[in-house]
Amino acid sequence: MIVEVALPVPMRGGFDYLLPEDHAQPTPGARVRVPFGSRQLVGVITAIKQNSDQPTDKLRRITALLDHKPVLSALMLDWLNWASRYYQHPVGDVISTALPARLRKGEPATSQQSFWRLTETGQALNSDSLKRAPQQQAIIERLRAGRCEDKILKQEFSAAIIRAVKEKQLIEATDDAYIPDTDWPARIKISGQLNANLEQSLAITAINNQAQGFHSFLLEGVTGSGKTEVYLQCIAPLLQQGKQILILVPEIGLTPQTVARFEQRFGIDVAVLHSGLTDKERLTVWQQAGLGETGIIIGTRSAIFTPLANPGMIIVDEEHDGSYKQQDGWRYHARDLAVVRARLENIPLILGSATPSLETLNNALTGKYQHLSLKQRAGGAKAVQHQVLDIKGQALDYGLAKGMQQRIRLHLQQGHQVMLFINRRGFAPALICHQCGHVEECHRCERSFTLHRQLNKLQCHHCGDAKIVPSRCAACGHPDLQPVGMGTEQLEHGIQRLFPQYTAMRIDSDSARGKQKLHGLLDEINQGNSQLLIGTQILAKGHHFPRVSLVVILDVDSALFSADYRAAEHLAQLITQVAGRAGRAQIQGELWLQTHNPGHPLLQDLLNNGYQHFARLALKERQFAALPPYSYQALFRSEAVNGNLAYDFLEQVKACLRQTDISLIGPLPALMEKRQGRYRMQLLLQSDKRTGIQQWLSNMMTRIEKLPLANKVRWSLDMDPMDFT
Repeated sequence: MIVEVALPVPMRGGFDYLLPEDHAQPTPGARVRVPFGSRQLVGVITAIKQNSDQPTDKLRRITALLDHKPVLSALMLDWLNWASRYYQHPVGDVISTALPARLRKGEPATSQQSFWRLTETGQALNSDSLKRAPQQQAIIERLRAGRCEDKILKQEFSAAIIRAVKEKQLIEATDDAYIPDTDWPARIKISGQLNANLEQSLAITAINNQAQGFHSFLLEGVTGSGKTEVYLQCIAPLLQQGKQILILVPEIGLTPQTVARFEQRFGIDVAVLHSGLTDKERLTVWQQAGLGETGIIIGTRSAIFTPLANPGMIIVDEEHDGSYKQQDGWRYHARDLAVVRARLENIPLILGSATPSLETLNNALTGKYQHLSLKQRAGGAKAVQHQVLDIKGQALDYGLAKGMQQRIRLHLQQGHQVMLFINRRGFAPALICHQCGHVEECHRCERSFTLHRQLNKLQCHHCGDAKIVPSRCAACGHPDLQPVGMGTEQLEHGIQRLFPQYTAMRIDSDSARGKQKLHGLLDEINQGNSQLLIGTQILAKGHHFPRVSLVVILDVDSALFSADYRAAEHLAQLITQVAGRAGRAQIQGELWLQTHNPGHPLLQDLLNNGYQHFARLALKERQFAALPPYSYQALFRSEAVNGNLAYDFLEQVKACLRQTDISLIGPLPALMEKRQGRYRMQLLLQSDKRTGIQQWLSNMMTRIEKLPLANKVRWSLDMDPMDFT
């Protein structure tokens, strides 16, 4: 018998192997260990075959069958095979990405459950003989009623007591097949449900009326409009039916508060999946979800691969967020995979956002998704007032104009919190010699080092290179080195000097590093321990800060002018999301933008008409320019130490596609031409038909992989690219 195996190697298609003669027929989706060259690899069976394209006597045999039951269902295999074809990525790598790390290494997929039971000596013992050790006597009586699960016994008795009884050879541990606990629907106790307003009620009714079968919904609600309450009320009847809910969030930082709210509402444990977990923890959640032990799974991008025993709904919160796009290896988009998976699972999908991506909005406006709107803030909260401050010619103290300092002081005196947003961590983005003008640069990226004064180091935020801050200029030897520009670290230092009677807190990827650090910082904010909040995009995404009344964006000018056609969309989303952190309770919220370009059309449209108007206008511009979502793109990237090799490889790729009706742009240098010592080039493919790009790439990828320079450069293909840097 011949099996086709998908292996985690950069080669297309599966590989045929022979089953050992004494093996029963395995099921597709089960893992096997096979010889591959001189290595032993773990792969997944994708098909059972009677014949092979290779001579049977040349096929090698499987070393070991690792699973009696498949780790991937037939539906999951179909979904991952579709993903492999769509993203033009080797199927073995796609399937490997979908599995937890421990399963990729060949570890057991099914857990063993540990129990304690009485030994023959323990069964024959008269428990009165242990009267002087009442805890030991209690264990014996506990196990006379039957074996007890290890974790339960350890909850009732201390480890020392259990060890003492074991040493007397009265009890023993035994392992048995894992018995899943699927009784969680009976433990649901709904509490704290809010009264939905009219808009929320209409959205909930529309979703609940179509909760059976596949339907896609875009829930477009302004910040603070109560989208999470809509999620909670929509999933309640599904959970009571024993169906599982998969919820994607863009950042780890959003997970604790989301988990807490869902656990408080339903009274059951919520499973969590994100990169901060250990491999063992991720495998445990993966197993529990696949066995139907948990009703709600909340996770970041990779959680989309979680198996569900009884799927009921998928929710993608903040669907516009760029974090859902994987930017290396297999460059999938979790939101798009969620749409296809929901269709295959035949369950509803909710995409929620205050600032939906233009692709999703276009799908809703054209009727592909059902469009639900929440235009009013929930709970009587008032809309945020948007203001622009022209800082041309004004003196700035640590990036803040005098008038803005007065506005901040007024809000602080009223007992409110103020958020200052600047999307640059570190002390300053550059260190310059005041004598000769030399800038300390990362030679691997040809970009200035960022100064981190607290750590006394210069760090490249592109490749991670770092060094101690020099005492003298590397070019002229002068000691007068000056920081240029503003970062969160410098702003924190300055804001404490401007407002010494108040406490400032900085939240960025430096200060929030650590498994529970961000969760702790967010708790401190909500307890009111800090009045001045300084942060980057970490603070902009979905957090609820009821005491914040004023949000200040220090510098939007750097994002107003970009070669990336998506820059305007991303800036509008960022401004709207940051503004949404203000005035979420009963206090009036204010957003102030400091800019040298107050009359810029993007700012004026956004501030006067809101994101909804901006997005629809941006869609018209995209349509006139024949840009996505009115066209479809794929991006070939190449990089090499020798920039000519990277360029020449893409010229060879271009020659393969030259006879097609696909528009070819490039090869051109990437927006950031050099990174980590390699020169980077790009070739953009664009077509008004998605099938056009897919068809030609399907026919050409094997030929492209065999090009003379394909093995001399690093190259990749990115379907539906989001980032051109």
